[in-house]
Amino acid sequence: MTMAQGATADSASKTLMGSVYDRLRRDIVDGELRPGARLRFDELKESYGVGLSPLREALTRLAAEKLVILEQNRGFHVAPISRSDLNDLLLMRQEIESLAILRSIERGDDQWESAIVAAIHALGKRQSLTAEGHIDPEWELRHRTFHDSLVAACDSPRLLLYRQQLTDHADRYRRLSHHYVSSGRDHLAEHCALSDAVVARDAEAANRLIRQHLARTVEIIQADEDLQKSGLED
Repeated sequence: MTMAQGATADSASKTLMGSVYDRLRRDIVDGELRPGARLRFDELKESYGVGLSPLREALTRLAAEKLVILEQNRGFHVAPISRSDLNDLLLMRQEIESLAILRSIERGDDQWESAIVAAIHALGKRQSLTAEGHIDPEWELRHRTFHDSLVAACDSPRLLLYRQQLTDHADRYRRLSHHYVSSGRDHLAEHCALSDAVVARDAEAANRLIRQHLARTVEIIQADEDLQKSGLED
């Protein structure tokens, strides 16, 4: 094998691993792979149509992000869920989101403000639930885009990376909670108030509102009987 062929093969292997990683991560966050589920290689190879090597690499990467657990003599399994983990996640998200927003308020320009206004406008034009009562994927996308816009000017790649990982963990809880978006809360009003505070550069109000917004979500999730059936423990 020539050096060029070797480089091509290595690139193809990394691309395949990345694809498997993305699919596994999406299935875990979306709840297709349930908390605590065993991740058996034979079943995964058949389900995802790939070999052992890219699967192992993808699972190892997900284990580093704490979405997958590797235990001796038990192999890989989806990370469990618990009230203590959810409360710890809330604590970290409140600190990280607040810090990222405050840094963005200090550093953001007119273009940053315009992106927030556009994101909240797009979010308001979509209902959180479909006609069948399911979470609307397009609303989910716009919801993520809006929250991302608030912190886009924080000027800290590491902070944004850690925030993204925490958001993925939080999204797993939200999507396992069937009643999250039908709880009677006024999502748009909360998001509009947050948007107004950030664009107005009101750091005190923005800090208070993001913390309340995240806490309210956790409060609703913890009261969800369906989530408790999914394995939510103390």
